[in-house]
Amino acid sequence: PGLVLFDLLPVDEPLDVGCGPGHVTAHLAGLQVEVLGVDASPGMIAAARRSHPGLRFEVGTFAALPARDGEWAGAVAPYSIIHLDRSGRRAAATELARAIRTGGWLLVAFHVSDAERPAGAVRHVAEWWGHEVSLDFHFLDPAEVAGDLAAAGFTLVSRTDREPWPGAEHPSRRSYLLARRDAVDLD
Repeated sequence: PGLVLFDLLPVDEPLDVGCGPGHVTAHLAGLQVEVLGVDASPGMIAAARRSHPGLRFEVGTFAALPARDGEWAGAVAPYSIIHLDRSGRRAAATELARAIRTGGWLLVAFHVSDAERPAGAVRHVAEWWGHEVSLDFHFLDPAEVAGDLAAAGFTLVSRTDREPWPGAEHPSRRSYLLARRDAVDLD
């Protein structure tokens, strides 16, 4: 086993931003990490609470995270920034920098491209798993996301790009950026 984000963190409260139904939050809790799941959808938070009783979940957005300045040791944003346009992603990076303490860690995962869409494209979905929805999925350029994180006060430590697992997930190229919160005060 290699080094993972949570080997770098103290055990106090990394955050799962865009936690959806809480599966990543539950995985982190299983690693004995104190964790809080946050999602913009009250329905997703309700589903997460039903599926994972005893774990903490709160409604919150990238525009206003439920945290004091520098409160969190780190954050994980698994495939959640894909729902934001460029200005929303920049604002999210700034808000994450506010919530994560100096020296804290951020892991961001996102789709880069698929056979039909290059980086920069948007896929709109009106129906998902039998439910009427209105979701945009942005395919993102890793260099652009890294630049937005740097502008917000993070230093990129690692970038991993990978191909999809055949038959197991949406067939898209993916990127994972691990960044550390700089000591620079952004005020």
